[in-house]
Amino acid sequence: MYLTERLWLTLLLACLLPASLEAQAYVSYRSGPDTDTLTTPQGGVCLMGGSREDDEAMKWFLRRANGGDVLVLRASGSDGYNDYFFSELGIPVHSVETIRFDRASASAVDYIHRRIQEAEAIWFAGGDQWNYVNFWRNTPIDSLVNRAVQERNIVIGGTSAGMAILGEYYFSAQNGTVSTAEAIANPYRPEVQIDTSCFLRVPFMEMVITDTHYSERDREGRHAVFLARVLEDYGIPARGIACDERTAVCIDPAGRAYVYGRGDTAGDQAFFIQSNCNLSDPVPEQCLPSQPLVWRRDKTALKVYRILGTPEGNRYFDLNDWQSGQGGNWQHWYVEDRQAFLISGSPILCTAVTLTEKTPAASLRIYPNPASATVNLAFAHFPEGKYNLELWSATGKSVYQKAGIPATDTEIDVRALPRGLYYLQVTKDGQRLIYQPLILSK
Repeated sequence: MYLTERLWLTLLLACLLPASLEAQAYVSYRSGPDTDTLTTPQGGVCLMGGSREDDEAMKWFLRRANGGDVLVLRASGSDGYNDYFFSELGIPVHSVETIRFDRASASAVDYIHRRIQEAEAIWFAGGDQWNYVNFWRNTPIDSLVNRAVQERNIVIGGTSAGMAILGEYYFSAQNGTVSTAEAIANPYRPEVQIDTSCFLRVPFMEMVITDTHYSERDREGRHAVFLARVLEDYGIPARGIACDERTAVCIDPAGRAYVYGRGDTAGDQAFFIQSNCNLSDPVPEQCLPSQPLVWRRDKTALKVYRILGTPEGNRYFDLNDWQSGQGGNWQHWYVEDRQAFLISGSPILCTAVTLTEKTPAASLRIYPNPASATVNLAFAHFPEGKYNLELWSATGKSVYQKAGIPATDTEIDVRALPRGLYYLQVTKDGQRLIYQPLILSK
């Protein structure tokens, strides 16, 4: 009898133990029906800079769920978003569920997988982005989220750490955070961990690295370090999107990034940052281990479009060309003497640069740009004759030549070249006519 009871108890524990361990790996908080509803989400991306959320931006986010189910994913905290999303903002949704990951093992839980597959909106809370990267990267979680964005057009967003993980490049915080002073003093200190291992793939966030709590924590300089590292380490002229606290960038499916904040007097700002494509040599003058970053380039190293957020979110920057905007102003940023400097600047112009007075109307359109396999060249207003094409790497090495071509539309194959920043040069009779940036993003 005793053996029979022991066997029964052993079998009972064997059945209960997996469920017990699973329950310890995550906690779920739900508001609304415990059922799935089918709606057609409207897509979009919402980037929140941290601290308190901007209510109008959050309403934008919820509307794009189109009455569906909202899922909040986090690795700390509890159910703070449930009532806020479900009832306080006045936007009808079917349900709000918060799932807190307490262990990496929760990423294998079928229940969480199902909830991701049912969600019309996914929001990443603040916290420590390394937990998100460590728990979710190369697991079913990031795969299911990416599928939800790409195949079902869900709306996605995050605040603070949740915003930090939404770019193709991301500051992982694997070794802790880093200040501007620390990052500029040594761009390769262990805390400056810039990653691009396949993680989340979000529309219009290709080649982007984000930063948050921006002006409040003086992060302009460290963001410049992040961009310098991507350019130095990967050969990619990455771009930056940054938000002050209580400021949001809401990107619609057409690629317009609208900025929400409390108005001009509050100073809630968003920044759209890129290396200066008008420079013949845009790379930092110095980006080395144990040496301070120097990225001056005649005080025009970085081109930045700054927008003050409004409650209406009626000011925007166009992420299709990274040149057009409404309601903002251009700045130049540069780094020297262990400091970041922000000054008034001129608009960026990344179209063909004509370098000779002999053919002032000549222009060259490159598309797609960024490109991966082939690049199309459309010549306009070039005199008849034969021209030479040459591609130069960002480090000044000639990597492709094609001689004696007419000024007619043509295509070049770039599949053999690694991803990175290049410059396409067009010459005739030894005279350089065009020198234009080309990005390979395969």
